Amino acid sequence: MVAVNLAVKQDTAPPPGGTARRLAEVRARMEQAAARAGRAADQVRLAAVGKGHPAEAVRDAYRAGHRLFAESRGQELARKAQESPSDIEWHFVGPLQTNKVRLVRPRVALLHSLDRPRLLKAWMEQGPDGERVPPALLQINIGREPQKGGVEPDGAAETFERWEEAGAPLAGLTAIPPLGADPESSRPYFARMKEIGDLLSARLGRPLILSMGMTDDFETAIEEGSTLIRVGRAIFGPRSGDETGP
Repeated sequence: MVAVNLAVKQDTAPPPGGTARRLAEVRARMEQAAARAGRAADQVRLAAVGKGHPAEAVRDAYRAGHRLFAESRGQELARKAQESPSDIEWHFVGPLQTNKVRLVRPRVALLHSLDRPRLLKAWMEQGPDGERVPPALLQINIGREPQKGGVEPDGAAETFERWEEAGAPLAGLTAIPPLGADPESSRPYFARMKEIGDLLSARLGRPLILSMGMTDDFETAIEEGSTLIRVGRAIFGPRSGDETGP
């Protein structure tokens, strides 16, 4: 495992305002969205995406009580894991190149972006000293967008079952809908994801993670059945020159 800055781990006092305040606001919005859908708030987890923000921002959220964080770049994940408390649960949410698998795999509890057979093969390859293979989510190209990775929605259930039979530790599904003018434009895509997830769950006889919803549409995603949302800007603020993304 990576080394940990123990001085950081001992600093547990919540920071005044800023990240802590925004985190509390996101949690409140999550609870309200879940209530509107007749769901319990604890049925939805929040991955705080720190892409483009310093490790100190992660530590601010940590001191406010948050423990689940995500990154979308391998080098940034490795650096922040090194500089952050050891009890953080890390996820990887971005496109993953096969040559970065050995950088990401030892540091994460979940891969959100298993989108192609070549990555599946690399993810499943035996690592050094019997390194564990963390679970992954099958990425679905729910909007059938040519610039995005992922399997076609119509064949997603069959692909999931075939990859799982090949030994893939699949834990659920993920998708990013096409960029729209408002959160409502994402609703039909989230609803379709829920249909696919329910079908698979019934076939397999177990619940599945449904990772969908980001800063601009996470409330809609929760209303449509998401169990894991990925939020960055609403917690950490905008990244310089980048007003889109989680």
